[in-house]
Amino acid sequence: MDSASAVTALAALAQEHRLALFRLLVQAGEIGMPAGAIAEALGVPNSSLSFHLAQLHRAGLVNQERRHRSLIYSANYASMNTLVAYLMENCCAGAGCGADAICGLEAAPASQERKSA
Repeated sequence: MDSASAVTALAALAQEHRLALFRLLVQAGEIGMPAGAIAEALGVPNSSLSFHLAQLHRAGLVNQERRHRSLIYSANYASMNTLVAYLMENCCAGAGCGADAICGLEAAPASQERKSA
């Protein structure tokens, strides 16, 4: 992933409704959800939902598929994983952290740890 793609994806997620929408689709799994069910679950009007879905779709974070008369939306896990990998690329000074590592926490002063907690 290049930095321009990462900025586009992060900008798409940098809004309360879009972040909630993306998290909902991640929870829904590969089967996804129809737009109406998403709107109901989030309490977002259909017109606003369409705008938010379009932003996430353009950023490559959401897939859209027509099933019969419905549009079904699902999280694009490959894109999500690529973004996370890009963000973690230089974690722990390139030492290949494990999944449970908290990079840099040991080096942070105690006062800084309390602020982030």
